[in-house]
Amino acid sequence: MNSYKTISLELEERGVARLTLNRPDVHNAMNAELIYEMQNAITNIEESSEIRVVILSGASKTFCSGGDLKWMESNISKSRAQRIEETGELANMLAALNNLSKPLIGRIQGPAYGGGVGMISVCDIAIGVSGSTFGLTEVKLGLTPATISPYVVKRIGAANARRNFFNARIFKAVEAKEMGLLTDVVDAETLDDAIEKEVKLILKCAPGAIASTKKLIDYVDSHSAAENRIYTAANLADAWETTEGKEGIDAFLNKRKASWLQ
Repeated sequence: MNSYKTISLELEERGVARLTLNRPDVHNAMNAELIYEMQNAITNIEESSEIRVVILSGASKTFCSGGDLKWMESNISKSRAQRIEETGELANMLAALNNLSKPLIGRIQGPAYGGGVGMISVCDIAIGVSGSTFGLTEVKLGLTPATISPYVVKRIGAANARRNFFNARIFKAVEAKEMGLLTDVVDAETLDDAIEKEVKLILKCAPGAIASTKKLIDYVDSHSAAENRIYTAANLADAWETTEGKEGIDAFLNKRKASWLQ
């Protein structure tokens, strides 16, 4: 499953996919090739019935330093249409990660800046190492955090976005957790244990129900109370009719394990 140059994709037998940014020589910075390979990997993950949860991480000591400066420099000489196409591919990659039907856990083993913070923002759960630092540094380069902004603003809120987008300051993991960027902060020695705890909890739950619940969250977050009453009533009614719904209720009532339990 792993035939990529800039990323790594490995699948465990229990249905856990490990998706790793693999450009350690440039601190896992994103370029056109990495973005393309990520899109391909995400498609493969989405289409796989074997994969139930995805762990996103970076090789070596950095999670993701953002956009590759050489890639950015090459875009300056391109036409406006070409630049829009390039940034559109990054936007598509982030959207695909954000809309992934399987839970996405960020294993944030090191620093993240710019687009790396955007990658964290599309994770359902993000656990970071206490010594890591973060920053939204685009304006320092005369650029804007445009492509990542929908996800970062939703993750940390407009007030935190205003402060951190405008001054490119570097902040630590504890503050990242206070802002909501990280779900939890742990020591490096216990990072994998913390990730494994989240994985085991997810593997106890029905994958189809999780996928439906991810859509449910997105819907109720962007619709009116009246619309939500209609949608949620239909959602639960439909859930009762699914194979998983029938299986889960029957397993509970008859005190047996459901088919999806690990």
